[in-house]
Amino acid sequence: MANEKSPENRPLTGWLSRFAPGVRKIVNRRDTPDNLWIKDPDTGDMLYRTDLEAALWVTPSGRHMRLNAPQRLKVTFDDGLWEEIAPPDVPEDPLKFSDGKPYRDRLSQARKAAGRKDTMAIGVGEIDGVEAVVIVQDFSFMGGSLGMAAGEAFVAAAQEAVKRGLPFVCFTAAGGARMQEGALSLMQMARTTLAIQELKAARLPYVVVLTDPTTGGVTASYAMLGDVHLAEPGALIGFAGPRVIEATIREKLPPGFQRAEYLQEKGMVDRVVPRADLPRTLGLILSMLMDGKRAA
Repeated sequence: MANEKSPENRPLTGWLSRFAPGVRKIVNRRDTPDNLWIKDPDTGDMLYRTDLEAALWVTPSGRHMRLNAPQRLKVTFDDGLWEEIAPPDVPEDPLKFSDGKPYRDRLSQARKAAGRKDTMAIGVGEIDGVEAVVIVQDFSFMGGSLGMAAGEAFVAAAQEAVKRGLPFVCFTAAGGARMQEGALSLMQMARTTLAIQELKAARLPYVVVLTDPTTGGVTASYAMLGDVHLAEPGALIGFAGPRVIEATIREKLPPGFQRAEYLQEKGMVDRVVPRADLPRTLGLILSMLMDGKRAA
């Protein structure tokens, strides 16, 4: 009929309208977040976002989901408070690189998606009462890839620790070097190593927390040069990925290969620590390495 209402404008009728008169108002809300429910990658169960946040983004199945830089800093520092240190600026796209899409466009897109200028974030605050400089690698920004900006940020953070006489903590998460910066990216492996030597010369602790995933040139440099190496449960840690290794050696890898627990068993990781226990564990380690000195 000509006067028949379209389905989207048809009045709500039946038992639903009698028992829930406000249902149309709820359904039509525009402010409902699209990611209210998050799928557990292990079980497929739908998890309520608020509950997942309260659990520090650890699923009931035990999966430690990836955190972005602000989330990591918030769960690490006491009361979620820290002083932010801005990483230094570096030249953008020095090689005028394009892989079908200009590198500048990729940077712009990544910055818009991640809400930050590059992968590294630096904060200063207390971890279980011990003041420390913390640098976090954000995997959501171009896979946490190591480029000039990341290397410069690491050097600046290490030097800030030396300047303040504080221990230095690094949370790693990376797919490797940033190919769009070529050899300039690989040079950051050497530069970060030299920055760690400055910490050692100042007799300041350098503690690494390996998170999922930590691979490539990051593993081959500052990720494995700590005084103590902690790791989150299930984190993938290695140089090349398991599939690349299997294809190269034409053999099946052992169960759990390159996972945090496997590396602890082989001596490459000192301890695997659940996320909820990390602040307390870091506080104890830093306190011992700093001879019991804590913030006033």
